[in-house]
Amino acid sequence: MSEQSAPSPSPAVELSSDPAGPLPQEIADALKRDSAGLVAAIVQQHDTNEVLMLGWMDDEALHRTMTTGRVTFYSRSRQEYWRKGDTSGHVQFVKSVALDCDGDALLIRVDQIGAACHTGTRTCFDGRDFTVVTGYRD
Repeated sequence: MSEQSAPSPSPAVELSSDPAGPLPQEIADALKRDSAGLVAAIVQQHDTNEVLMLGWMDDEALHRTMTTGRVTFYSRSRQEYWRKGDTSGHVQFVKSVALDCDGDALLIRVDQIGAACHTGTRTCFDGRDFTVVTGYRD
């Protein structure tokens, strides 16, 4: 098996200060979107690593998220943009944004104010565990 070196970090990308402006081309080129032009965005609490929710973003939602300090999603059901917390007050303040190795998922680390889930729970996963056989390591 050959040894591979870790990829060098990419240089900082200049962003337009206009939240509706275009996503920088090198970021747009790195995204692998689904057939609707969307990328899954996993939202995680920055200081506890708690997984809060999953939302969907297109280029504009990602650009708004990266340039405003607040998370914006694209609603597949309503076919419109929505900024988390505008109606509920449960705001997500952006701490960092990363793209996974395949380019098909984003990790948005946030400071979550209040519940992340529209049902009122802290996360969209609270109380929704399945019964499973757990693995173990010797």
